[in-house]
Amino acid sequence: AKIKAGVTRDVTSCFLNLLHKRSWHREMSNNLAKAINAVRATVRLQILTNRLREVDPEIPLLHDDKSNTISPDVSARIALAKASLRDSEVARSPRVKRRKLQKDFAALYSMLTASWINLLLLVVPLGIASGVLDWGPVPIFTLNFICLIPLALFLGDITEDLALRFGDIIGGLLNATFGNIVELIISIAALEKGLYTVVATSLVGSILSNLLLVLGCCFLFGGFYFKTQTFNATNLRACSSLLLLSCIGIAMPTCAAHLIKSPDGTDDWILSVSRWTAVIMLLTYICYLVFQLHSHADYFTEEDEDEEDGPRTPGGSRLQMDEPLLSTPTAIMVLCLISVTVAAHSEFLTGSIEAVSEQTGLGQAFLGMIVLPIAGNACEHVTAIIVAMKDKMDLSLGIAVGSSLQIALFALPFTVIVGWATGHPMSLNLDLFGVVALVLSVVHANVVMTDAQSHWLMGVSLLVVYILIAIIYAFRQD
Repeated sequence: AKIKAGVTRDVTSCFLNLLHKRSWHREMSNNLAKAINAVRATVRLQILTNRLREVDPEIPLLHDDKSNTISPDVSARIALAKASLRDSEVARSPRVKRRKLQKDFAALYSMLTASWINLLLLVVPLGIASGVLDWGPVPIFTLNFICLIPLALFLGDITEDLALRFGDIIGGLLNATFGNIVELIISIAALEKGLYTVVATSLVGSILSNLLLVLGCCFLFGGFYFKTQTFNATNLRACSSLLLLSCIGIAMPTCAAHLIKSPDGTDDWILSVSRWTAVIMLLTYICYLVFQLHSHADYFTEEDEDEEDGPRTPGGSRLQMDEPLLSTPTAIMVLCLISVTVAAHSEFLTGSIEAVSEQTGLGQAFLGMIVLPIAGNACEHVTAIIVAMKDKMDLSLGIAVGSSLQIALFALPFTVIVGWATGHPMSLNLDLFGVVALVLSVVHANVVMTDAQSHWLMGVSLLVVYILIAIIYAFRQD
């Protein structure tokens, strides 16, 4: 009623001043501005009322009967409706679009300058030029290998930023999919070139690298600062059992190929066994995601009073990712751009493996088992060690053991299915020594972590196992 009376009064005054021609231009300008503001306020009030009714048709009284104040519940709803109204009004403004673009550039700059490892991105043009201009196998392999390290770090930051926007379920799926995207791209590139030994050894090497090298360094360097460190036994028991299950799924086709002879003397049936085993392992991984993100999500939350520290990046602290820094279109565009760049470097890298093996005398199995896993996991390795030195062992084990589990239950079966779809005979009939080393390493790691406590000597024992495996592959000939 007050707004209606004010509009009538202002409009009437405007026309009276116009008729009397007494300072009519100034008065008309002021009165019209008041009238327009009043009409705008009326429209906004009507829109807010409609939105409040959409949220809850049974809206309580705006004011309490006893005290002439707005109830807290209604105040919160009004604030939410105002925010949504304000966003919808200004979203189409060119000035707002420019501000969002400037904010995205500032966020990307902050991500790029958060760690000194991102300086290696300067090598990216050299890596692409070496492959295009054919500088030789060793320079191509070395430069593209270096390029994959900062790209993996930057890809992880973008994935984490995008995952914050979609909640725990979708965010967990994004992290699971893109968390090992570098290993997947390298494996698929090698698969297309028929380098099945490189594919198998690189994925098995990633599992061993995370489980022995990373976890051993976490226990060792964490033990230098703390006499004994503890971690979540329930979470660890679930991951360890699934990791051992994945080893059984990998070992079964290999053992069957070596112990069971088919009547026709061929091993074609092993290929079918491997493909259906891969399907079952992927379904098991989906069950693990449901367990981790939905039904027992509280098992995977770190109960630490020092939550403000957050995950770290190598060479410095990671930006606080409590809320997304990038807009959704920018994050998706950058994610696709980095994935295409990683695919290009992986193509050049895998294309030079055979020539590098011949020139250096290093076997393809050694390059796949020891060297290639470092490119995709180097940033995660250093991050896990840094958080272990801060006594955040649940986070450290989540990186090391969780990444091993993702590769064993997701990346390796997914590669087999991709080979199935593209007509490549990629199977789980892997190198017998590699499978034995994998199973023994998983058993050893489970024994070391069985009491949910760690010290530096446990780290030494894990590192020794990894070094012994590396020595065998270094002297082994393909």
